[in-house]
Amino acid sequence: MDFFVAQALNGLIIGLLYALIAIGLSLIFSVLKLVNFAHGECCMMGAFVSYYFSTLFGINPLIAVFLSMVVVFLLGVAMQYFFLRPLYTGAVERKDEYAILITFGLGIFFQNLAMSLFGPWTKKSQDFLSGVTSIGFLTVDNNRLVVSFVAIAIVLALLLIINKTFVGKALRAVSQDRDAAAIVGINSHRINMLAFGVGVALAGGAGALIGPIFLISPMMGILPGIKSFVIIVLGGMGSIKGAIIGSLLLGEIESLGSIYLLDPTRGLAYKNAFGVLLLAIVLLVKPTGLFGERHVRME
Repeated sequence: MDFFVAQALNGLIIGLLYALIAIGLSLIFSVLKLVNFAHGECCMMGAFVSYYFSTLFGINPLIAVFLSMVVVFLLGVAMQYFFLRPLYTGAVERKDEYAILITFGLGIFFQNLAMSLFGPWTKKSQDFLSGVTSIGFLTVDNNRLVVSFVAIAIVLALLLIINKTFVGKALRAVSQDRDAAAIVGINSHRINMLAFGVGVALAGGAGALIGPIFLISPMMGILPGIKSFVIIVLGGMGSIKGAIIGSLLLGEIESLGSIYLLDPTRGLAYKNAFGVLLLAIVLLVKPTGLFGERHVRME
C-alpha cells in the first residue's frame, strides 16, 4: 500500500505538469482553431530561459519560473503576429495547411536554435527547495511538492481569469463565434495574440517547473508535445476541463501502469505507450473524447 500511494502521488505530480502543457494547447485550439505543433518546443524554451535566469543572473528559481513564462508569452505573441496573423486577415487561402507547416517549421527551428545556443548536453536547474518532507509514511522530495503547488496555483488562476473576468469573457466569445464577438466590439486579432501567448506561456511554465525534477535538453519538448496532443483529444478538443482530467488520468496510468500492468523491470520502457492505449479505449467508447462536444467549449 505504501508503494502504491507513493506511485499514485508521483503520477499526480506528473499529471499536473501535463495539465499545464495541455491546457495551453487547448486554449490555443479553442480560440485560434489551430493545433500548435511547436508547443513542445515552447515548453523546452521555458525550461532553458528559467535555467539561465537562475544560474547566470542568480535569480531565485521560483521567480525564474514566472519570468520564463513572461519571456515565452512575448515569444508567443511575436509568433502569432508575424507568422499566424495572415490566417485571419484573408492573406492565406489554404489555412489548414499553412498553420501546420508554419507551426511544425517553427518547432524544428526552435530545436536547432536551442541546439546551437545551449549545446546538445543535458542540464539540471537549481532546486526550488532542497531536502525532503515526510507525510505520514511517505517521504516526498521538496522540489516535487513545490512544483505541485505552483502548478495548481497557475491552473486555478487561469480558470478564475477565464470564468470571472472581462478578458476571459472575450476569450470565450471569440472561441464560440468570432464574427459575433467582433460585432460587440471585441478585437479578435488582439484576443488571438493573447490566447496564443498565454497558451505557450503555460507550456513554458511547465518546462521551467520540470527543470529541477528532470534533466532539460533541446529535444525535451518532443514527448510533452506529443502527449499534450493525446490529452486534448482524450479530454475533448477545446475543453479545458477535459485537458485537466485527461492529464491527471495519463499521469496516473503512466505511473501505476508501468509498475502494475507490466513486469516492473520492463514497464518503464513502455510507459509512453499507455497514453495511446488510453486514448484508443476512450475514443472507442466516446469518439468526441471525455468532455468533447460538437462545438468547441472553453470549460
